[in-house]
Formats: sequence, C-alpha cells, structure tokens
Amino acid sequence: MTAIHFCASETDTALTALGRLMQRYGQVPATRADVVVALGGDGFLLSTLRQNLGKPVYGMNRGTVGFLMNDYSEDGLHERIAAAEETVINPLSMVAGAPDGTESRALAINEVSMLRTGPQAASVRVTVDGRVRMEELVCDGLMVATPAGSTAYNYSAGGPILPMGSDVLALTPIASFRPRRWRGAILRHDSVIRLDVLDAAKRPVMADADSKQVDRVLWVEIRSEPRIAHRLLFDHGHGMEERMMREQFL
Repeated sequence: MTAIHFCASETDTALTALGRLMQRYGQVPATRADVVVALGGDGFLLSTLRQNLGKPVYGMNRGTVGFLMNDYSEDGLHERIAAAEETVINPLSMVAGAPDGTESRALAINEVSMLRTGPQAASVRVTVDGRVRMEELVCDGLMVATPAGSTAYNYSAGGPILPMGSDVLALTPIASFRPRRWRGAILRHDSVIRLDVLDAAKRPVMADADSKQVDRVLWVEIRSEPRIAHRLLFDHGHGMEERMMREQFL
C-alpha cells in the first residue's frame, strides 16, 4: 500500500479536505512517504514540489484554477496514484544582481520574470549565450518560461505554449513598446539568458522567480537547472501533455 503524506494550503476548503483524507487514508511523515498529496491550488503545489524534492507529488484541486491539479475526490486514491502519469520538470535557476553588488538566487518551476516598478517602461539589453541579441528592449517586462509554465503568465502575455519534453524555453516580452512588434523567441533549454537593465535609476526593475521577488535589480541571469528534477503526478489520461494540448483549443 502506498504511504501518503498529505499537506494543505491554509484555506478552509483545503484544511477540511486534509482532515477527511487523513482520517480515511492515514498520515505518514513526508520523509517516509512514497508520495505527497497536496491540497490547494497551483501556487501551493509549486511550493510543495520545492519542499519535497525528489518525491512524487500528486495535487488535488482545493483552490481556484488548478491547471496543475487533479480533480478532488476522496474515493479510490490509492488506485488513482498507482495509475497516475508522471511528468518530470527541471526548474529555472535565477541569479539577480543588485546595485549594492549583492546577488540573489532562486529557482522557478514556471517562469522567471523582470518587471518594471516605476511609471516608465523598462529598458533591457538581451544577451543569449554571451551574444547580444537585442541592444534595447523597451517594455513593461520580460520573462523566461519553462514548458510547464508556458500555459500560465507566459501564455497570458502572448507567449507560445511549449510541448512538454520539447527542450526549449520561451522568452516573452510583456507589453513590448520598442521593437513594438517583437513577440519574443524560443530558445534551447540549455541557453544562458542575461537581461541587463540599461537605466536602473530612472527605470527601476524587479525580478521574480515563481513569486520570490528581488527588488531593484541591475541584471538577471537565467538558465535551466537539469540537476534538479521535480516529479508531478496526474490522473491517467489527464497528463501534462494532454492538458497543454487542450489549452490550445479552448
């Protein structure tokens, strides 16, 4: 029998589900569990993946959208987990440099973004693998998204949905002003992307890695981190590839 560790977000809906499932299926510590079941929304699932590195995580939706979550049901949980499809996700690594010379590091499963924090648009130089690809991009922001994150903020900003296993990243502008018609680029997954803020005093910019924020950055360097693997479980027939395909026909 699969040993399960249940965890839940702080909402009443999630906590009620937590109590009912623990009573029905028991509870083991995360360190001894075969699988972690996360109850909440996509944000809570992402934090659960980061906290339980290497263990498969099966999410059940007790939040709102829940794109990464399975439908909530209290019945047949062992059978659902045994038949589940696994998706392995490599996160992005972000290093952000501040004006005082300090560097901040973070990992992101969905995307790393740079966003303006003042009234004027950001001015950013884009370098890929040591070669400057755009001397100046004037925009509200810019993001690098993984295939797993391409249906989230990236897609809302007009970026492409990337098939799982495609070994590419999406570089997507947010409200690009100059060049006005630039829609972004698709890059190899092993690319190293550097974004330099050209006028940080007048046009301040922050960096964000899956909601971990770094204020007032001068530059950000982003790359895929293949040494880290997050394991995500989906109900049979509703895996990540099928979800992303469905999203394109809504």
